[in-house]
Parts: sequence; structure tokens; C-alpha cells
Amino acid sequence: MGNCAISPSYRKGNGGNNNNNFKRPLTVKIIHLDGRLQEFREPIEARNVLSQNPNCYLCSSESMFIGSQVPHLAKEEQLQQGQIYFLMPLSKSQAPLTLQDLCSLAIKASSALPKLTPQPPFKYQVVATPPPAGFCEVPTGFQVPARR
Repeated sequence: MGNCAISPSYRKGNGGNNNNNFKRPLTVKIIHLDGRLQEFREPIEARNVLSQNPNCYLCSSESMFIGSQVPHLAKEEQLQQGQIYFLMPLSKSQAPLTLQDLCSLAIKASSALPKLTPQPPFKYQVVATPPPAGFCEVPTGFQVPARR
């Protein structure tokens, strides 16, 4: 993927000197069924979120694998800052995660998460160039020959 952007909401580290070392306060991020983002500045127990969403379970974005059941977080588990969690319907708790499910969750997350915009000055400028004829772009940044 290779692109990097920095939001104006980032705070400068190191006392405000202009060294492009930015930090954003970490939050617990929860993506709801409707795609809404909920953030907490402090760690929170899963039970606090689940009590407001009784027909759902919570799962970590890092424990989702195609073809496997998505593990439920225990009600006592502390949700960690900097992590993304998804509320999932209890009706899907026994079904293995499909590629379509994972894509749907990725779309929800990318729509819900704040968009990062560049904050000048940057040392380098990123310039997008079109791929050579006969090639297509893939998200990893590698060039793959197009199928004919």
C-alpha cells in the first residue's frame, strides 16, 4: 500500500519542534453493525459495550480469519487502546467467516474510521503513476500481470 498521510488532529511530539514526529492519542475503536464508530479514550471492559448491544458479541479485528469462527471476547476482557473491535450479530456466532463477510467488515471500518489528511510540510511528495500497460494494481503495491 505504501501511502502515508497525517491528520491535522495529530499532536506533535517532542515539545512542538518541527521534526514531523506526530502522535495521535490512542483510543479503543468499536465498529457497530450499522457502520457507526464508537471510541473510548480509556480502556473499557467488553461488558460495558455488550450491555448496550444485547444481541451482539464483540471480536477483535486481529482474530478474524476466513473459514474460521470469529472468537468472542469475554465480557471481562479489557478492550485495548489502539485496537479495532467489531460488534457482530449473535446469529452469526457459529458460522465461519467468509471472504464476503470480511470484505463487508473492511468496508464498514474504512467508512467509519476518520480519514487522515496530510499536514504540510512534508519532506517527500508522493506521486501516483499509472501502471504499465498489461499490468493491474493490487493493494499490496506489487504489480501483477493482468489476465486476458
